[in-house]
Amino acid sequence: MTVMTVVIGAVFFAAGLFIGYLFSKNQINKQLSNAKRNAEDIINAAKKQAEEIKKNYQIEAREEAQKIKMEAEEEAKMLRRELKEQEERLFRREENLNKKEENLEKKETEIEQLKRHLEHEKQRIEEDKIKTQKLLYEIAELTPEQAREIVLEEAKREYNLELAKKYKEIKDSYEEEAKKYARWIISTAIQRYAADYTAELTIDTVSLPSEDMKGRIIGREGRNIRAFEKLTGTDLIIDDTPEVVTISCTNPLRREVARLTLEKLVADGRIHPARIEEMYEKAKEEMESAVKEAGQDAVLRVGVSGLHPELVNLLGRLKYRTSYGQNVLQHSIEVAHLAALMAAELDLDVRKVKRAALLHDIGKAVDHEVEGSHAIIGGELAKRYKEKPDIVNMIQYHHGEVEPLSPEAVIVAAADAISASRPGARRETLEMYIKRIEKLEEIASSFENVEKAYAIQAGREVRIIVEADKVDDALADKMAYEIAKKIEEEVDYPGQLKVTVIRERRSVAYAK
Repeated sequence: MTVMTVVIGAVFFAAGLFIGYLFSKNQINKQLSNAKRNAEDIINAAKKQAEEIKKNYQIEAREEAQKIKMEAEEEAKMLRRELKEQEERLFRREENLNKKEENLEKKETEIEQLKRHLEHEKQRIEEDKIKTQKLLYEIAELTPEQAREIVLEEAKREYNLELAKKYKEIKDSYEEEAKKYARWIISTAIQRYAADYTAELTIDTVSLPSEDMKGRIIGREGRNIRAFEKLTGTDLIIDDTPEVVTISCTNPLRREVARLTLEKLVADGRIHPARIEEMYEKAKEEMESAVKEAGQDAVLRVGVSGLHPELVNLLGRLKYRTSYGQNVLQHSIEVAHLAALMAAELDLDVRKVKRAALLHDIGKAVDHEVEGSHAIIGGELAKRYKEKPDIVNMIQYHHGEVEPLSPEAVIVAAADAISASRPGARRETLEMYIKRIEKLEEIASSFENVEKAYAIQAGREVRIIVEADKVDDALADKMAYEIAKKIEEEVDYPGQLKVTVIRERRSVAYAK
């Protein structure tokens, strides 16, 4: 009974466990099913939210891309406008160049036509000369020599008249455009660069602390002053001017060294030949340093780089050289600035022009030591210190001693002439001035049919009075040109010189 009860209980217990297991399993399956549905709902909601976020970001990205695109298009439009403006400027410049080329070609054609016309006229004159010679010989029974002289004189007058008329036509045509452009460039360059006036100096003065110092400078029996003058190559002038000694020398470099030497001796108080020599050596060292600094300062002021150190030192020496009272270093700096301004106006190489203009007078630093003109010497120095051939040519051309290889060479020469001829730039001695005036009048008077010639306005103008019945307007223009060319070839003068030919005819009658 007990066993049976236990068995039945075990069976019921097992059945309960099985039923409980089945119930629990059923509950778990329900929970799992609910959890799965919840998970799917969460995933679907997340997907939906992600799609919304994605759409929002896409919208924002499209808006940002559209904004960037609009900005890029606006910038592209600006660039296109700038490019179009540049193209228009280049096109206008190209049109101007084409017009200039057409004008040049037209002028060349006119010149060729003139040459052909002159050849034809020459041939016609020769034929007329032969015919006239025969006719004169037959009619007047002249000798061939006499007939030849008459024909040649007549042909010369006719030929000169035709040539003078053609010259006037070409001259007027060229000058109308060329003068306007050249004056504009030169005046612009001059206005943009202003320089000082100059005065010629050949003496320096040194102040003394007392009159007793003059006796110490002279020394016993003049030995100190003799030693000083011999060593420095200057003249020491000790006169009645109180507490002042004058140093005279035409070489500014020597004069400056002598001044420094004397100032050191006066400050030291011990003056004797050995001390003079010692102070002279110190002054020379200071001068070398000053020369180097002057050269470096000039290079910096002009903005030139890469010059050989020896060329810089030679530039510094120009500080103590003058030409007609004009300081050569200041002149070189002035030429560099003027040349650079003109080169910029003409779209030429400003860097090369500045370099050559600064060095154009470098030969003057050594021209007393080397034979030859300072332009050729300067070119050789530049070549020695590895300057390029075009720079060498610009230096050597600035006085027309070689042919120019570039437009920049002509610009340097023009700037040199402007700097030398501007008002206040240079001075000249009375003797040189009188000789120049006499030479100008002599050249003008040497031409045929000239009655009188006068140099006026301090030698800046020559007025020539010609015989009115033998010279017409066209021939007067030709004479003015020929006289000007002869003056250019034979006379040295600063700046521009005006030649005026005057033909005047007066008819006088008296009423009684």
